[in-house]
Amino acid sequence: MAGELLTTTTRVRRGLSLALLAASGLLVGCTAVATVGGAPEPEPPLPQGFTVAFNHRSGNRYRSPVSGEWRQGDDLEAMLLNAISSARRSILVAVQELSLPRVAEALVAQQRRGIKVQVVLENTYSQEWSEQHLADLSPRERRRHQQLQALGGGDAVAILRRGGVPMLDDTADGSAGSGLMHHKFLVIDEAVVVTGSANFTASGLHGDAGAPQTRGNVNHLLQIESPELAELFRAEFHRLWGDGPGGAADSRFGLGKDSPGLQRVRVRGTPVAVLFAPHRRRDRANGVEQLDSLLKQTRRSADLALFVFSDQQLGNTLGQLHRRGVAIRLLADPGFANRSFSEVLDLLGVALPDHRCALEAGNAPQRQPLEGVGTPRLASGDKMHHKLAVLDQRTVVTGSFNWSPSAAHQNDETLLIIESPQLAAHFTREIDRLWKGAELGISARLQRKRDRQQRLCGRGRQRLVQDGPVRSG
Repeated sequence: MAGELLTTTTRVRRGLSLALLAASGLLVGCTAVATVGGAPEPEPPLPQGFTVAFNHRSGNRYRSPVSGEWRQGDDLEAMLLNAISSARRSILVAVQELSLPRVAEALVAQQRRGIKVQVVLENTYSQEWSEQHLADLSPRERRRHQQLQALGGGDAVAILRRGGVPMLDDTADGSAGSGLMHHKFLVIDEAVVVTGSANFTASGLHGDAGAPQTRGNVNHLLQIESPELAELFRAEFHRLWGDGPGGAADSRFGLGKDSPGLQRVRVRGTPVAVLFAPHRRRDRANGVEQLDSLLKQTRRSADLALFVFSDQQLGNTLGQLHRRGVAIRLLADPGFANRSFSEVLDLLGVALPDHRCALEAGNAPQRQPLEGVGTPRLASGDKMHHKLAVLDQRTVVTGSFNWSPSAAHQNDETLLIIESPQLAAHFTREIDRLWKGAELGISARLQRKRDRQQRLCGRGRQRLVQDGPVRSG
């Protein structure tokens, strides 16, 4: 068995390097050998067993399958395709949305070779879009349908169904679905995990069809070679899967599943902890409590790049760190940062009533606004989709877990905590890249919204809802 696992991880690593080299002329995690616009800085080393890729990385480039043009970044789809093609026994996929035809075709090809392939999707994205009628769709669903149609290449879910790949979604437990089936992971041969912030979509990796200015939501993927970690992800997958399609009604999602607390392994000496959400509010193992504990242990610096930041407890703790002298850099998605329930507003000292003139429950704007808080500059249509923190330049927090009550108490999520200064250096470089040109403090857009709401609502009134609905991510 040890020899088989070594063969699997070696095959995945070698194939990934070749795939990314072919796609971009560059190696992820190694010194770059080509660049766009000048010689790049050498890549810092990675801990053994880890590979990391960023689809907006400066210095690397690949040819976009959406536009056909060369663009900066790592080809995250090539990373997924390589992992799938390396499998010899099994492939487990749990992802909110899979709409990439090439990924679907690769999974079908492996299924036909006799490799066991199983796929779990979020119910919102488990239907064949090619069978839907525009008249039956909401405006948001209609835009998605039109984008997928413009991509060409086929309907990924339909490809999987025609290919006989077993699939289910988070309604398989007999419910209407969990808050979100929000995982984003692959497990290959019970030996390798690929996970991170990215959904398996063109918008999540490359950019939108018909919108050449877009480069895809800002995302990353980690490949981790560890049978011990893979076993934890396999166990989570089978909590969701149960007996699968046609079996006993024992699939479990959301609060219906028994989510363990923080589980710890070592990946070739690197400490890794993983938490699978959700947990009930009274369960102190929940993800918000884990994040809060990590923040309170931070002594020097906290760098954060977050799609959603709506948990009051975590916002209050960051305010305490700031008053203690911890250096904080926090960048949030521009489309989210100015929502009334965003904790970015609290850190900027802003109270913003919602459209009903209500304030977030427990709202606590900082008396001393944080200077290092703002939004990155992105192409129109792209989102800053990381769920990322680097604490004291050694602890990396990542996964699918947005910093929200919904992630902790409703959604099926992955929260990863990795203790590695080497890996932290890679994520710090990504935050450095986003930091260049970021708009800090109260932007002109926020000030206009603030003035408008104050004219309509005055100071507003307190409401009871803890955070607003977020259906993407």
